[in-house]
Amino acid sequence: MMRLTDVVKNLLIINVLMFFGSMLLMGDPDPASSVALINGQITDFSLWGRYRLALFLPGSPYFQPYQLVTHMFMHANLTHLFFNMFALYMFGPPIEMSFGSKRFLFYYLFAGFGAMFLQLGVSWLEIHQFGAPGYLANIPMVGASGAIFGLLAAFGYLFPNSQIMLIFPPIPMRAKYFVLLYAGAELMFGLNTMGGNSGVAHFAHVGGALFGFLLLLYWRKR
Repeated sequence: MMRLTDVVKNLLIINVLMFFGSMLLMGDPDPASSVALINGQITDFSLWGRYRLALFLPGSPYFQPYQLVTHMFMHANLTHLFFNMFALYMFGPPIEMSFGSKRFLFYYLFAGFGAMFLQLGVSWLEIHQFGAPGYLANIPMVGASGAIFGLLAAFGYLFPNSQIMLIFPPIPMRAKYFVLLYAGAELMFGLNTMGGNSGVAHFAHVGGALFGFLLLLYWRKR
């Protein structure tokens, strides 16, 4: 079994504490007001509950600067939290041992912020250039998925021929092919759902893998 490295362990703890702590102290959004909140008809920010720590598009009445950081440690539900933390547990330690703790943490955050910038940029274009409904600015974005996709890109880069066992279908696949197929699927889903609310920030996933890979190329040249 892979040893649980220091930064991975601390990231796991922070994400779990943020999920349960925000649930306990702030609660979920008021379900009776959810539609009005999304449409921007209610400006009482307290009604968002723990989603006040999620990320809203700048220009939304619910955007706050601290959300640029807090959203990466928030998750929508237990399933969302479990799969992201499971991927962090599986892929994080070998990458941290290859990079070292400081460089690994920088890489994780860089991929997470890269995911955020791409998702925000695409959302802005959808609303201001392609005529998507303005309420999309009030759809919150949460999760470590962008950073996790950065880790997938790093794993495929560092260990391209490692075998990954897929859940569905249950077949083994080399890491480099898995990452390419997964990122390509996310790009396709993102393009197919532009202008609407699919409930998944596909371009954040693409952004995490893309910015992570670009950083790897930069480090390689340096």
